[in-house]
Amino acid sequence: MKRQIIDTIERYDKIILHRHVRPDPDAYGSQIGLKELIAFNYPSKKVFATGTHENTLDFLAHPDVVTDEDFQNALVIVTDTANTERIDDERYKLGSYLLKIDHHPNDDAYGDLLWVDTDASSVSEMIFELFAEAREYKGWKMDAVIARLLYAGIVGDTGRFMFQSTTEQTMNVAGELISYGFDRTALFNGMYEVESNLLQLKGYIYANFEMDDKGVGHVKLTRELLQKYKVAESEASLLVSALADVKGMKCWVFFIEDADAIRVRLRSKGPVINGIAKKYGGGGHPLASGASVQTWDEADQVVEDLKKL
Repeated sequence: MKRQIIDTIERYDKIILHRHVRPDPDAYGSQIGLKELIAFNYPSKKVFATGTHENTLDFLAHPDVVTDEDFQNALVIVTDTANTERIDDERYKLGSYLLKIDHHPNDDAYGDLLWVDTDASSVSEMIFELFAEAREYKGWKMDAVIARLLYAGIVGDTGRFMFQSTTEQTMNVAGELISYGFDRTALFNGMYEVESNLLQLKGYIYANFEMDDKGVGHVKLTRELLQKYKVAESEASLLVSALADVKGMKCWVFFIEDADAIRVRLRSKGPVINGIAKKYGGGGHPLASGASVQTWDEADQVVEDLKKL
């Protein structure tokens, strides 16, 4: 499969990479990391990364400006995106050939060629595996810029190597990426330093979350609350793992209200929760999933579903 992907990349002079909406470090790491990897090994190719920029990822990278004309006769690669509804930039349909690289359950098997590995910690880890194969097959090389992007994606999706998705392979990949000598301190500062108002919101979460005797927790962050703390929805989403340290917590949900919907962020220490996410039109990993609801009554039903689980 990896050699088939490499051969496909070699056939196209223009390549455009997409990822999911509301990106996280693995979305940027896999998308822009692969973009830089292709451009580094094929300087004559035109390679772009498209999508709406997420300001909280300023420290990591920025997407490109891509025109409709760029999609003509282009290979389109979508990373870290389980279903077509979540692909950022609907112009992915305009390319000549569509390739999906992902580690979520393959519920939406879109694309002309698919590489899905649900055992991978992150798609950034998969991109490194693609590089390792291409290094042997075609002599590909990597630099510190690419290594930094892939490392950030792995760190982000493994919760700094604390999640169950971290494997021996993950640690071996991380160790090799570190050998490229990028500034890890600066990277971690960019990933985990936060403004004081976000820490104050974190304090509110610790003071106001609810947990029942079954270990099901939840917290509701309304638009008014976010405005009070001057925190954007995307910034509030960074705090979803805050309840992981609570003793007795088995699974939990954050409800984060924005202008269009109430975002549902589900996390678990054991119970498989992506079935609940699918019930509400979302999806994701067995222990980390997301969806959206329109009313607080629906939000309460999500909590009841977790309790039944």
